[in-house]
Amino acid sequence: MDAASIAGFLLKAVSHEVALATIAIHADWLGKRLGETMFERGRSANLGLRLAVLAIAMMIGGSAHAAAIIVALGASNTYGKGVARNEAYPAQLEALLRAKGHQMRVINAGINGDTTGGMLRRLDRAVPHGTAVVIVQPGGNDRRKGAEGDRAGNLAAIERRLRARGIKVIVAENGMFHRLPHQPDGQHLTPEGYRMVAQALLGQVEAALDGR
Repeated sequence: MDAASIAGFLLKAVSHEVALATIAIHADWLGKRLGETMFERGRSANLGLRLAVLAIAMMIGGSAHAAAIIVALGASNTYGKGVARNEAYPAQLEALLRAKGHQMRVINAGINGDTTGGMLRRLDRAVPHGTAVVIVQPGGNDRRKGAEGDRAGNLAAIERRLRARGIKVIVAENGMFHRLPHQPDGQHLTPEGYRMVAQALLGQVEAALDGR
């Protein structure tokens, strides 16, 4: 493996937010390969590789307090149907948190038309290891699809499985979306409406994180 490949390996690890764990696990192997590469490629390659590793180390150092992961799990009002990706409430919530100095990453795991049963089935895929908080927006598709009787049991199962993983759960009930600015369809919010949802959730998310 040459210098570029090793640097690429490290950059990939950083981009997936598992750099610290990856480098710790492979420290001996990386050290050996770096040493071999420096010996094989000479001083000029050494300098380039050293600079690449230094840059990556700075990136890792900057994420020593890595961004906490928040997952917004839900249906179309989580996905943000009818608005741009940066206008959906998860993106606006992340911006609000970062503006207050919180290093957060909010993953939009909303799917248009999803039910609580669908959310339960995809829970493990949607919520990665290391997640601190999940915001569950049940939506109204259970009722529309004749599965309203399963709603309470599905939500209880979602909460139980997340809490077993040490993840805090916030439920954004449908009432939170009432009396907010809606698109012409009357069901999905405008960008301003999603901003208001993000603001309403901000305090709950901060409280959940403070209680970690």
